[in-house]
Amino acid sequence: MTMALKMRSKTKIFQIMASSALALMLQACGTPDLLIKKEDTHLPTVFKEGVLDEDNVANIKWEDFFSDPNLVNLLNIAVENNKEINIVMQRISIAQNEIQARRGEYLPFVDIGGGAGRERVGEFTRDGAVEEHLPVKEGRNFPRNVGDYRFGLFSTWEIDIWKKLRNAKQAAVFEYMASKEGKNFLVTNLVAEIAHSYYELLSLDNQLNNLQKNINIQQNALAMVRRLQEFARASTLAIKRYEAEVAKNKSKLYQTHQSITVVENRINFLLGRTPQPIQRASDSFMEFKPFMLKTGIPSQLLQNRPDIRQAELELAAAELNIKVARANFYPSFSIHAGIGFEAFAIKYLINTPESLAATIAGELVAPLVNRNAIKAEYKNANARQIQAAFEYEQRIIRAYTEVANQVANINNLDKSYQLKTDQVEALNKSIDIASSLFKSARTDYLDVLLAQRETLDAKEDQIELKQKQIDAMVDLYRSLGGGWQ
Repeated sequence: MTMALKMRSKTKIFQIMASSALALMLQACGTPDLLIKKEDTHLPTVFKEGVLDEDNVANIKWEDFFSDPNLVNLLNIAVENNKEINIVMQRISIAQNEIQARRGEYLPFVDIGGGAGRERVGEFTRDGAVEEHLPVKEGRNFPRNVGDYRFGLFSTWEIDIWKKLRNAKQAAVFEYMASKEGKNFLVTNLVAEIAHSYYELLSLDNQLNNLQKNINIQQNALAMVRRLQEFARASTLAIKRYEAEVAKNKSKLYQTHQSITVVENRINFLLGRTPQPIQRASDSFMEFKPFMLKTGIPSQLLQNRPDIRQAELELAAAELNIKVARANFYPSFSIHAGIGFEAFAIKYLINTPESLAATIAGELVAPLVNRNAIKAEYKNANARQIQAAFEYEQRIIRAYTEVANQVANINNLDKSYQLKTDQVEALNKSIDIASSLFKSARTDYLDVLLAQRETLDAKEDQIELKQKQIDAMVDLYRSLGGGWQ
């Protein structure tokens, strides 16, 4: 009777302990309530200016967008050799390896291993007393120095009940895809930067040619003034003023040569190679007419801009990481198993079934006391999600603003260029008129000199405006998300 009461008492105590443990585990599962921010992707239905068309120039590959074969060749080399792109490719490889690592975490781990050792226990101990009277086999006593030899397979498997490991793997997939979009965005910017530098080089070539033409005109004017001095129709002051103007423009020649060298070296750096001449055709630069690009509709930016898609994928990964961090509050279930051989002497190690050993055990673990680290990581994951949502929204707004700015810029530059062209034509005529009046002594040499100087400045401005027109076209192409295909 007493024994039965004791057994019932022990059973009752066990039930109370089990209930208490379960209650504590459920309590441990409680997670703080945090806000998950939903991104705002609202955009206007159309751009304020531009060609309203469902088509989008961003869908055109850069090989087809740029008509200059020299530029296309440079872009091909850059995409292949650029050091920064190659660095990013290694980051993509790292992100891909992370997927493989996280995929393996929710599969069973199986290891093979072995061990060896020897042990001697005291005779007047429990183990020593047992071994003293334990025969190995008939007529042979248990050895005093006991060996321990074993080898076999060991397995550990965390059962992914709460999808913690699978969510971590999916988050790694999104991060990998985001890194690829980051590479595409880098290619877009690289294409735009090389195009800008290439057309800047053409602009500098035309500036150089314009300077040389003006120097020739001024040298001819200087020769004319010297001849007129012989007939007392011009002064030494006029000669010195013309000599100074020629020297000033010759000095600008060297400055322009230096600028050309710098731009060429910048292009070579972007191409991932050492400085060398850049093949180009500069003669048709001023005849190049930037065409109006089809902007499509603003919502297409979400599909075409690599930086927006990158931010979207990073946001998706951040949301999954919140679920991963939340799962740390829940109990984790794991199974440990092993099978192999174990014996106190090597000669008995592979005896079956005597030396065959196996083990299997389940484990349930939940955080109970001092969960501050888990809470902090959960809050950090939530903060990173909110941050990613704001960054996503910011990139959308930035993309729309960039397109709107470039569309307006193209329209305004076109009007400015037309007026600048009219100015250059008028000033070219003013040089001929001033020269004729000066030859007939009806005007001062300063009028001729001023007309030449103003024409040179206006022509330089015209060349710069042409470069800005082309730059605006390239920037709009980049802003719409083109150039990475």
